[in-house]
Amino acid sequence: MTADWPWAELFEAEGIYLGTATAGVPPRATSEAMADILDRWRRGRISGPMFDQIVAESRERYARLVGVDPATVAISHQVSPLVALVAGSLPDGAEVVVADGDFTSVTFPFAVHEARGVRIRVAPLADLADHITGDTALVAVSAVQSADGAIADLEAIEAAATGQGADVMVDLTQSAGWLPIDASRFAYTVCGTYKWLLAPRGTAFLTVRPDRLDTLVPFQAGWYAGASPWESIYGLPLRLATDARRFDVSPAWFSWVGTRASLEFLDNVGRDELHRHAVALEAAFADAAGVPRRGQAIRSFATDPEVSEILAASDVTASVRAGKLRLSFHVNNTVAEALHVGELLRGRVRG
Repeated sequence: MTADWPWAELFEAEGIYLGTATAGVPPRATSEAMADILDRWRRGRISGPMFDQIVAESRERYARLVGVDPATVAISHQVSPLVALVAGSLPDGAEVVVADGDFTSVTFPFAVHEARGVRIRVAPLADLADHITGDTALVAVSAVQSADGAIADLEAIEAAATGQGADVMVDLTQSAGWLPIDASRFAYTVCGTYKWLLAPRGTAFLTVRPDRLDTLVPFQAGWYAGASPWESIYGLPLRLATDARRFDVSPAWFSWVGTRASLEFLDNVGRDELHRHAVALEAAFADAAGVPRRGQAIRSFATDPEVSEILAASDVTASVRAGKLRLSFHVNNTVAEALHVGELLRGRVRG
């Protein structure tokens, strides 16, 4: 029994799983919900409308997690199509400031608009705010960097962007679920759910600040973006939802079943408690490994050659990104696990 963190008892991952930055593992409730819906599908006991409430509840729980009104939340299947909505709505010749080395789902959708004059200016994450000027239309940045877990100074970025009349789009994929962020402050945020939100791959969220609802073009508009989806599946005229649902993409039904279950689980744990635990895990690991604490859930290290074998022998699952070992600490982990891995890697990791 993990008395210090009983939530870990609700997971069934084998060994020590430190791979959440790649893909989160589901709590038991999510696995059971997925098994149940697949069984109902097998027996022919599903219908399209039955998933609407599941999507609505997922939207509401996510809105609560990131501090926005559900009416400002849209759903999709992946992050990059949501970023593409923002990129496609920029005027010709717009300048976009991005962080050097950011995940390409944040940058590629803007880069493809070079032919119409959209310019991308790359700046170091640490002083990204200093590179925002009066020519900047948008700043696009991940709140937490995928490669090494570095946390963007969103306060400074927001202040600089506001001062220069620029919008900010923040990718919450590596932060929502462990790092409290008020998404209502930004023009746009995007989030893939299959990492820190512990959902099946195939669901994602977009938040749009109310003053940007009418400037973002719903390029992907389909039947599910309708004001009353089941009444607008055939024929014209265009009749989209008046709120952020106009940006919805028709849901991948079964993935939303798992998403709802995982968001309910995280909601029960609590946003502040998830953050406290992630930071405590990283601190325990850092102290045991003899490296500085960073206060971030993702850590990245150059390693000695034998590290991969050491981790494999102890049944530790991690990942490698940008040529370095990447460890991620989340709700499924315990302090005892973090200490154990830290002891294994003491003197063998740098960075």
